[in-house]
Amino acid sequence: MALRLHPFDPLAPYEISKAASIVRPHFGAQDPNFRVITLQEPPKNQMILFLDKEHRNQPLGEAPRRCARVELVVVGSDNHNELFDLLVDLDNDKVIAKKHQKGKHSYIDADYMKQVENACLANREVQEQIRKLGLPSGSTVVVEAWAYATDGMNDMAQRVTMCWFYLRMFQNPDANYYAYPLDVCAEVSEQLVVTKVYRLPTRPDERIHMADRPFDRRKIHPKVMSEYHPGLRPSPRTTLKPYQVVQPEGPSFHVQGQHISWEKWGFRVGFNYREGLTLHDIRYDGRSLFYRLSLAEMFVPYGDPRAPYPRKAAFDLGNDGAGINANNLRLGCDCLGAIKYFDGWHNAASGKPLKLPNVICCHEQDDGILWKHTNFRTQNAVVTRSRILVLQTIITVSNYEYIFAFHFAQDASIFFEVRATGILSTVPHDVSYRQKVPYGTVVAPGVLAPYHQHLFSLRIDPAIDGQDNSLVIEESKSLPMGDPTVHNPFGVGYVTENRTVEEEGGFDLDLTKARVFKFVNESKINPITGTPVGFKLMPFPSQMLLSHPDSFHAKRSEFAKHAVWVTRYEDNELFPAGRYTMQSLGGDGIASGISKRRATGDAQTVRNQDIVIWHTFGSTHNPRIEDWPVMPNEKMMVGLKPVNFFSGNPGLDVPVSTQDMNKSVLYEDNNACNNACRHSRL
Repeated sequence: MALRLHPFDPLAPYEISKAASIVRPHFGAQDPNFRVITLQEPPKNQMILFLDKEHRNQPLGEAPRRCARVELVVVGSDNHNELFDLLVDLDNDKVIAKKHQKGKHSYIDADYMKQVENACLANREVQEQIRKLGLPSGSTVVVEAWAYATDGMNDMAQRVTMCWFYLRMFQNPDANYYAYPLDVCAEVSEQLVVTKVYRLPTRPDERIHMADRPFDRRKIHPKVMSEYHPGLRPSPRTTLKPYQVVQPEGPSFHVQGQHISWEKWGFRVGFNYREGLTLHDIRYDGRSLFYRLSLAEMFVPYGDPRAPYPRKAAFDLGNDGAGINANNLRLGCDCLGAIKYFDGWHNAASGKPLKLPNVICCHEQDDGILWKHTNFRTQNAVVTRSRILVLQTIITVSNYEYIFAFHFAQDASIFFEVRATGILSTVPHDVSYRQKVPYGTVVAPGVLAPYHQHLFSLRIDPAIDGQDNSLVIEESKSLPMGDPTVHNPFGVGYVTENRTVEEEGGFDLDLTKARVFKFVNESKINPITGTPVGFKLMPFPSQMLLSHPDSFHAKRSEFAKHAVWVTRYEDNELFPAGRYTMQSLGGDGIASGISKRRATGDAQTVRNQDIVIWHTFGSTHNPRIEDWPVMPNEKMMVGLKPVNFFSGNPGLDVPVSTQDMNKSVLYEDNNACNNACRHSRL
């Protein structure tokens, strides 16, 4: 008899197999291609009751039933792929919902993309275009397949894949082929048929064409200019001495299944194919803070306006999946110290479970000083160093890597950090064109790195001392001077003004007013401050989507219009651009949902309700030469910090930092010592 899993635990391998076996008979002789078999999280109203009993150590009774959401593809009578979405009751061995998602498409998978690459390279027209290039002897053509980003030029009823061509100049398989983009492009249908082959523009004034143009040998440049792999570069610097993170008594955290406790924190770790790392039932010192935290979406639109480059606009979660593309993390590389790894589970096309090893690492880090004060009269200093608990996952999506990490601090703060690294996605450029390209940076001879954006949506499901919360917008404003009704004779006074949001909607940041977004529980008043207990969002200020509001980019990524959104909680409403982003036409996102509810008179009040906050942030990445050939990480940080939640500093009881515990050592200047010894012998 298998152990009973917690309702928030990801599906176990045997549950994945079981779900597939329950579903398969519903498709008769057809052979389903199982795209997704993942946990369907229980309805929140059931989970609230369950969690309340769990934390009160009361008998749990019957737990919410275990359900799986299954997404699969079968080949229809017209030889077109048809997508189905099913809900499976694992406790009672039955399908309880089944829907044909007509016109929708599932995420990208590596096996299919490999088939696309092979079909593309086997095509006679493609081979002829490659022959006409007259490529250098010993070089290898590499095809990189991308999902077609909707631009209104093709029918989206079936998937279309864009094939971008590159040249690997050296035989080493780790050679950087992005250093040699070719001007050939192809489009491939879902039936693996090459439908179009053409030449790409290489100057701002060019467009798609079919002119024969041989490979320009002036693009060939030294390895050291564009290679990042140590096997293709000179020897690295030798100045760094070992740096080792040692915890002689082991880590301070405790893990039981998917539950982590550390200091005063307690929460559950989840993982799924799309969001990757998810966090559930987050509490500090027993008090409820957040029901669920996750990265909900990421959109990467490129700013090169020449066709077909607008088709480079990736939903890296909806189209690719953070979980599916999660790295297998290694000791001593991605995380340092005493590490706890969590595995993930996905499924093969057959429905069999597929292990994703070491997709999450959990460890502690020193984070500098938490608080300090020196009494200037006695010169006695008290200093406490900050320790944070880090949960990190890393994904690779084609050319880019993204490092996602939640940081839990001892003062009850939570930070979500994103680091973007990897290799720039490049396009071919005419080496004889000497003018500045207005929407890109030339990073090597014949290599243009187009401007682009990385826009993330962090989904925050607050449960500040309970599920009914409100969103408050606070602004700091100067008091008027010379107004007889206001006492401000010296013109230095300022106050805060608070507005509680009543209805769903989107909002922007305003640094000129120090605009703050707080999630508060209006029914719980801090006995000292006299204000509702709450947390505040510490946003990462970012430029929103630059694409025109009428563009498909804007229609498909509605969350990218505003920095902060608030909606009423709905079960299964997890994705701000909709569940199916692959070649979507728009209208399925967060703004459309709000508009539809308003139009039907079903506008949702969000005051003293179960609400969800969505924060849009990111990077407008205009590449530098310093980002080549591999990009030093660009760091973005979002914070969640208590505001009048406690009666004082929650980190006041953290032990004072001492040398007995830290065992730091003094720097020894060996050169100075050698000189001193030499002089003493004279």
